Amino acid sequence: MSALALLALTVVVLVNFRLLGGSRMVPIIRGGALQGVLLAGVAFALRFEHVGAESAALAILTAAIKGFLLPGLLLRALRQVEIRREVEPFVGYNLSLLFGALALGAGVLVSQRFAPGEGVQPLLASVGVFTLLTGLFLVVTRRKAITQALGYLVFENGIYAIGLCVAPEQPLLVELGILLDVLVAVFVMGIIIFHIQRDFSHIDVDALETPSERPREAGA
Repeated sequence: MSALALLALTVVVLVNFRLLGGSRMVPIIRGGALQGVLLAGVAFALRFEHVGAESAALAILTAAIKGFLLPGLLLRALRQVEIRREVEPFVGYNLSLLFGALALGAGVLVSQRFAPGEGVQPLLASVGVFTLLTGLFLVVTRRKAITQALGYLVFENGIYAIGLCVAPEQPLLVELGILLDVLVAVFVMGIIIFHIQRDFSHIDVDALETPSERPREAGA
């Protein structure tokens, strides 16, 4: 693995910690975009060497979708709902960072179980598992629907990294199917976020569990 790929994976790890410890929405969405671009760059380096220019072109397409299109949809939804911070998540930011350290250790342990062979990159597997766990943690522990949508993207980035590690020869159509699923999911999430904000004046998912409180507040 090249020095640039190692640097990219190091930045991905730092971005994961930034996502876990950050409350401001715009920086963490941009961090998720940077993460997608970096992983696509790693894919470009690995696949151009082992598979060919066709897969390298797919890596460029992945960078465009993960780094610009999907984060752009989230930023647009963010402007519509007019929020700036993730306030009072279910799990605090200090505990979130502690989880990140444990998840990184778990990624290293899991990567050691991969049998050495051509195309298998233990470091890439470690980062992939860490990224996957980070995305899942964001989905489960954050209150804002936009942050949960970002967690879904980060979760898919982890799957993408693990796929690069264990199956560098993965068919083109399978990867395009994964990207299409993510695109559709984020697009639908953007529509849902807009309608939630319009009807409830907030996007806190825990508050949506008690819709009966809304009439009382309106009459107060």
